[in-house]
Amino acid sequence: MKSALAIRHVLFEDLGAFAPALEAAGYRLRYLDVGQEGGKQELADLPPQRDDLVIVLGGPIGVYEDDSYPFLADEIAFLERRLAANAPLMGICLGAQLIARAAGARVYPSGMKEIGFAAITLTEAGTASCLAPFAKAPLTLHWHGDTFDLPEGAELLASTEACRNQAFALGRNVIGFQFHPEADCSAIEQWLVGHTVELNAAGIDIAKLREDAGRYRRELADKAAATLTAWLDGLDN
Repeated sequence: MKSALAIRHVLFEDLGAFAPALEAAGYRLRYLDVGQEGGKQELADLPPQRDDLVIVLGGPIGVYEDDSYPFLADEIAFLERRLAANAPLMGICLGAQLIARAAGARVYPSGMKEIGFAAITLTEAGTASCLAPFAKAPLTLHWHGDTFDLPEGAELLASTEACRNQAFALGRNVIGFQFHPEADCSAIEQWLVGHTVELNAAGIDIAKLREDAGRYRRELADKAAATLTAWLDGLDN
């Protein structure tokens, strides 16, 4: 059985709607929780190709906050090794920013919060990619305040008016999503509680966010499964 490692920064930002599709594709799932005892050392010692697939999940910190969160240095070093091996790698939100940083690109505050359910616009490359399910149904969940420059050699897949670099690919084996295609909207209450300070500071209507999660839950779960399955089918290995 193939192995999929998810690097997790906060417990409620997990594989979500991606988990069933990974299991259906024959992957054994495990999490590395960087904030728990032993997680930092495991990350520092982790061989870059131990797992068939690595997915780096989201979190409410900045890639550039190395002084406050020293584990970021080990995480970026691991991603540099994984990129050098061209081993299958996916990043979501903070994870995409970490991959961009590991690939030599700049990550920085965007100057605004993009939080809520809104459409993405696919590029021509994006329409031909695993994001094809979003061509006719472009709605997804956004939850970020940082952005990044495209890494050298990366192909832009999706944008929004507020944030140009919403998804990118580095060849066939590396992909990053600034938005949250994996979010399981049936668990949105954990996000609303976990991010309450951010939501209130940004003036987000929490009741509407909850209502929208219920409205779009099934559509987003279907697109999550289709997107992940298409990406796995296109891997080089």
